[in-house]
Amino acid sequence: MGLIANSGQLSLTPQREVVIKLIEAGLESIQPKKILRESFSVHGFSLTVKDREFNLKDYNRVFLIGFGKGSGGISKIIEKDLGEFLTGGYVIDNVEQKFSKINFTKGTHPLPSQENINFTVNALSNIKNLSEKDLVLVVICGGGSAMFEDPYKVDLKTLIKISNLLLKSGATISEMNVIRKHLSKVKGGGLAKHLYPATVASLIFSDVPGSDLSTIASGPTFKDLSTTEQAFEIIEKYGISKNLDINKDWFTNLPNEEKYFKNVYNLIIVENKTALLAMRQKAKSLGFETDLYSDRLQGDAKLIGKFLIEKAKKGRILLAGGETTLKVRGGGRGGRNQTVVLASLPFIDKNTVIASFDSDGVDFYYFAGAIGDKKTLEKSDKLKLDQREYLSNDNSYGFFEKVGDGILTGKLESNVSDLMLVFKSDV
Repeated sequence: MGLIANSGQLSLTPQREVVIKLIEAGLESIQPKKILRESFSVHGFSLTVKDREFNLKDYNRVFLIGFGKGSGGISKIIEKDLGEFLTGGYVIDNVEQKFSKINFTKGTHPLPSQENINFTVNALSNIKNLSEKDLVLVVICGGGSAMFEDPYKVDLKTLIKISNLLLKSGATISEMNVIRKHLSKVKGGGLAKHLYPATVASLIFSDVPGSDLSTIASGPTFKDLSTTEQAFEIIEKYGISKNLDINKDWFTNLPNEEKYFKNVYNLIIVENKTALLAMRQKAKSLGFETDLYSDRLQGDAKLIGKFLIEKAKKGRILLAGGETTLKVRGGGRGGRNQTVVLASLPFIDKNTVIASFDSDGVDFYYFAGAIGDKKTLEKSDKLKLDQREYLSNDNSYGFFEKVGDGILTGKLESNVSDLMLVFKSDV
């Protein structure tokens, strides 16, 4: 059985069957067990992470810090593989996990919380006074910005208000994280500074278009060149200061001394392109040619579907990955992927199938995403649903629940942001 629980319900046409098989292939390719088998191994005293080798004889202690969606399952595998070499560690995820040596905290996402802050403070207060004879593995996953947090000066209530305003503003993930970094002690290289002078190997599970190291979980172990002035510009650009009296004392400069990053290795373990290439390979095995449009697609969720449909070629499958933005105005439920498909329905002809889904299995609410084609339109017409009304109320979930075209996987341990495809069949 595959990862899509309702694949039978969705596979109403031969074209849909192809699309479902590609989605399954993409999701399967980024599951932690598969990825770690290919990129993480311990043989004797040799630890290999991607193409970097560490001699465990060189270190007196080995610690692990993990944060973000999926970090729990990943860290559990690493704990088992390291065995007696692991001294201890701290992990926070929003899905419960049990460990032998690692202290686990169930955190919150997409907003920070006191639990998240307490975790961060506790982890750093216990992993300190490090030397060159220490090795710290840092598992960084999407959602880490919210879960790994120790504010510089701002209080939690204000931090949550800023986060809420950013999430609804239409700002890109990169723009949001510039602000987050300058409000925090641990982002934008702050963790690297704390762990200095230990050797640090960051295992990065990217959920960011283009895998920008400064943006993934707000770049805790990456030297960041953004400034407080840039943060203020973004705040003004999206009108955040109209809803909140911003105090410049809340913001801090980021560490930029080279010594903090000399022994830090930021290693991309999996990214958006991993899933896209697996989908392309699956399409080829089924006899279809593909066009990989982009792995760093960004734009308005209500416009991107139409754009991709226009770019797709007849008889081929267009693949894309990235992260759209959605400025929420209505009171409905759903996420940007379901919105992409709902907004594209007026531009679909009888030969076109479009799908958009979040790789972690939850597109903000319940479904991973949605699939749309002529069958969707037929069911919508039969139920007399007003697509425009659902769209204007940001109630994409409500629409796809009724027509039965939401993609249901449940929460997955993978997280490489969003994946989209358009199949224009020639029959």
